[in-house]
Amino acid sequence: MSEQIALKPAKAMAPKTAHRRRRWLPFDRWHLFLFPFALVMLFPMLWMLVTSIETISEARRFPPVMIPEGIHWVNYPNALKRGAFGTYFLNTFIVTMATVIGNLVFCSLAGYAFARIKFFGREVVFMLMLATLMIPYQVTIIPEFLIVKWLGTHISPQIGIDSLGALIVPGLVQVFGIFLLRQFFRTLPIELEEAARIDGASRLGILFKIVLPLSLPALATLGALTFLWTWNDFLWPLIAIMSPEHYTIQLGLMNFQTAHTTSWTLLMAANVMSMIPLLIVFLAAQKYFIQSVATSGLKG
Repeated sequence: MSEQIALKPAKAMAPKTAHRRRRWLPFDRWHLFLFPFALVMLFPMLWMLVTSIETISEARRFPPVMIPEGIHWVNYPNALKRGAFGTYFLNTFIVTMATVIGNLVFCSLAGYAFARIKFFGREVVFMLMLATLMIPYQVTIIPEFLIVKWLGTHISPQIGIDSLGALIVPGLVQVFGIFLLRQFFRTLPIELEEAARIDGASRLGILFKIVLPLSLPALATLGALTFLWTWNDFLWPLIAIMSPEHYTIQLGLMNFQTAHTTSWTLLMAANVMSMIPLLIVFLAAQKYFIQSVATSGLKG
């Protein structure tokens, strides 16, 4: 009995100690360790932003000038005029949105089939699809190029080499998207779907009216990741596109770097403008990332 009485003050002191720690340190102490790393990661972006508003002489000075004498916003409209960035942005937007929509539709259909529909060889086919994720992209570039070239020759020039279709068709569905949505669909209560089947709903009706509205975190995550990957893609557009009128934003940025001289201020201004859509999409969808990952992949 005396031991229990002696332990009571210690237990009573614990909440006060924790409250005092939170009062003097309003965030987790691990943030003190991560803060320098965050500064290191943000420094290149800060340097890019500063260079985009400098003059040519300030951008070429060594050591670098981190506090310019003035803000030269004229670099941004000059970059748009010099590099035809309006066309590059439009091409990239068309390719990215078509790829995002294609992944949301086709990955949803395939993911639901692997999650709910029982058919012969389902697990074997799914494992073979996952195995393709281990193949380096450099190995599949040549077959992908030959397939797109064949499509342009025998189906339509609009989906052949040197067209925006050549950038859209290969990315309409990704194995990662099928895997992500399949894992998320398996976490949803199957009783909802069984009740809808009793009421006469079809498979597609269940998918579009019940499953997809409940899968907003996974869909938002897949859409955001597909947007980021497609918008930043450089290697495949470099191989598949030859005409400047079909250039994406990444190929347009490459044109600023010439063999003899590079206008670093205009190049950095164009880089800043190309990052704005990525930041908007990331900030809009970041709240869904942890939620979708936490609920996907836990159930096999």
